[in-house]
Amino acid sequence: MVARFDLDEPGIAHLLEYVQSGVVARFQLVAAGASDSDIDRMIRRRELTRARPGVYVAHSGALARAQREWVAVLAAWPAALADAAALAWETSAPITVVVEHGRKVTVPAGVRIRQVRHLPERLHPGAEPPRLRVEHAVIDAMSRLIASGDLAEAYALLGRACFARRTTPDAIATVLRSRARVAGRRVIVTMIEDLRTGACSVLERGYLHLVERAHGLPRARRQAASTATGRRTEQDARYEPFGLVVEMDGRSTHDTAAAYDADAIRDLAEKAHGDAETVRVTYGMVFRTPCRTAAQIATILRRRGWTGSAHRCPRCTAER
Repeated sequence: MVARFDLDEPGIAHLLEYVQSGVVARFQLVAAGASDSDIDRMIRRRELTRARPGVYVAHSGALARAQREWVAVLAAWPAALADAAALAWETSAPITVVVEHGRKVTVPAGVRIRQVRHLPERLHPGAEPPRLRVEHAVIDAMSRLIASGDLAEAYALLGRACFARRTTPDAIATVLRSRARVAGRRVIVTMIEDLRTGACSVLERGYLHLVERAHGLPRARRQAASTATGRRTEQDARYEPFGLVVEMDGRSTHDTAAAYDADAIRDLAEKAHGDAETVRVTYGMVFRTPCRTAAQIATILRRRGWTGSAHRCPRCTAER
């Protein structure tokens, strides 16, 4: 009598419980020794539920995010997660999978599919489910955001990946150089360089380009360390020879009473211990009126010893 195959088989049990979040593909069951009749029997007994043709879940009911990712990858196998799914940031974001260039596959409704060349070379080693390396996922996502005109979101994504310690600017630059075709390559290179200089947020990068560089202001030192409050803090932009600190007030980090108090304490401590003057700029001052902001920063710098003068940029006439 031939022994019946079941889900307690060591290889399949481990796969379901510890690796694939209760999801398994027909090809995996067959490789472990299951026959078509075994699989049909387990479906009839509701030990398996068909999620997609050839992909099953070892329970009934709604699928969790991790299970939907596994179903998408196994339905297009060999495949890997890309975009937000590869970065594992937003569980509400659509699932995107990539397959080797030239393949045509069917994926579950709502899942996005893309083709890439040399997929095995782009995979994160040992990741489950298979996913693109962070560097490739970041470059791909930035490229599409830049193509759509959303440069701010592209830079925010780059900063988030690096400051979450998922990767580094150097690692992304190395992968970028290794790829033959990347839309928006020059912009990505510029953004990487801006991040290296210490412009850590969209607002800081906007100040660097639209206010400081566009108008010929002195080069500030980014993320300058200070111990004026008695503990180490970092200043967004410090014009060292002139005792001027420029802090970026993004609403996401400055919208509570505690945040306002912390900012005021830092500003007062800088003035008390080193006579440094602190000014704060907002999104509107950087992105709506950068020329006016540059003129006012230049006035403060001259009052504190700078002998230069602000340049006019192409926006200056329009802003007036």
